[in-house]
Amino acid sequence: MKPRVVITGAAGFIGSHLAERLLDLDYTVIGIDNLLTGDVQNIAHLVNRDFTFIKHDVTNYIYIDGPVDFVLHWASPASPIDYLELPIPTLKVGALGTHKALGLAKAKRAKFVLASTSEVYGDPLEHPQKETYWGNVNPIGPRGVYDEAKRFAEAMTVAYHRYHGLDTKIVRIFNTYGPRMRVNDGRAVPTFISQALRAEDITIFGDGRQTRSFCYISDLVDGVVRLMHAPTNDPINIGNPHEMTIEEIAKTIVRMTSSRSRLVYRPLPTDDPKVRQPDITRARALLGWEPKVSLEEGLTHTIEYFRTKPAAT
Repeated sequence: MKPRVVITGAAGFIGSHLAERLLDLDYTVIGIDNLLTGDVQNIAHLVNRDFTFIKHDVTNYIYIDGPVDFVLHWASPASPIDYLELPIPTLKVGALGTHKALGLAKAKRAKFVLASTSEVYGDPLEHPQKETYWGNVNPIGPRGVYDEAKRFAEAMTVAYHRYHGLDTKIVRIFNTYGPRMRVNDGRAVPTFISQALRAEDITIFGDGRQTRSFCYISDLVDGVVRLMHAPTNDPINIGNPHEMTIEEIAKTIVRMTSSRSRLVYRPLPTDDPKVRQPDITRARALLGWEPKVSLEEGLTHTIEYFRTKPAAT
């Protein structure tokens, strides 16, 4: 029988790409999403494939008929705009949603993969960030609702592994970009592309010298698929170690879109990380993984996608 995988948050940016890749690999995919930040347009092209969509809030009990081989828990608001506007749903999906998704994996004896985040490192005092770093997080700051939700989700995932013997995986996702990101997502790449295509000012928070490492979506998905089958239960960083400043990525996008936009600077949000770069030694050793798509290639595909979106023109 074909392996069956359940993906929570399947109508989101990363979840929809994961669903598509696993279908290409001949999996049966069951996607769950309450569409709080997801979009059915992201999965509309999957309807005639071995894909089933269930509209459901995973903070409630999850029922799936028949066997399940993998549960991939991707449900969560993920952009600062989302989790600042939806602080309590963000906390609930990190806690209750993770509990329900782990319960499904336990009932089905399925492998479980948690989508965690580089935000568990907070505003890091270690650079680049290794998986052994415990982080520098403000639990009561505005970003704490997302950071601590993911940290709690990791703790619960490890508890299910230790107490119930569940085969669990944790992927710490660094900045990822590509088609199907929302125009008004609030993160750097979609915001800069949308502003550049509209010839609006490019809004940079702070002095633009804070750094990020941008990984193209196909590289990230490749890493996740490898992790699904890897004989490890420790957290794994998946991201592109090529570090650049926010100002550099903005100037690159302006150049690639031939935009007339100019850069404008605004105050830095509270607790915004000053640096972000993954140490991917563990991913290279355990998964044989490293990113392959160059920034220019990835941005070319992403810009082409955003040109088709009404709000970007």
